[in-house]
Amino acid sequence: MIIGHGIDLIDIRRVEKTINKFGNRFINRIFTKGEIIRSDNRNKRIESYAKRFAAKEACSKALGTGFRSGVYWRDIEVINEKSGKPILKLTGGALKRLEKLITNNNDYNISLSITDDYPWAQANVIIEVVEK
Repeated sequence: MIIGHGIDLIDIRRVEKTINKFGNRFINRIFTKGEIIRSDNRNKRIESYAKRFAAKEACSKALGTGFRSGVYWRDIEVINEKSGKPILKLTGGALKRLEKLITNNNDYNISLSITDDYPWAQANVIIEVVEK
């Protein structure tokens, strides 16, 4: 059963302007160390940051909180499986919020799809309860 759905569309140029203006202060506030390493090692560095930003926004919407009620930017991390498939790892307040949405000790599945076509980056997150 789907318990949350979030989508976000962002202008990559906006992320680029913000990074150019605030640099590491912005990057370290929003992204985990792993995300920074992965994005900085990409040929399309800014696009990578923009897609991850959109994924975090979409996930916060799927959780039903946005970035409040104890859910912080770095509580939501985009990681990649060996195949390259992006997945979300939740910690801190984001994980606590997810646990409140899950009932009867059921499992959950978080689906993430991200894409970019300059100047846009988009992410779609679906959270499902999987009954045991």
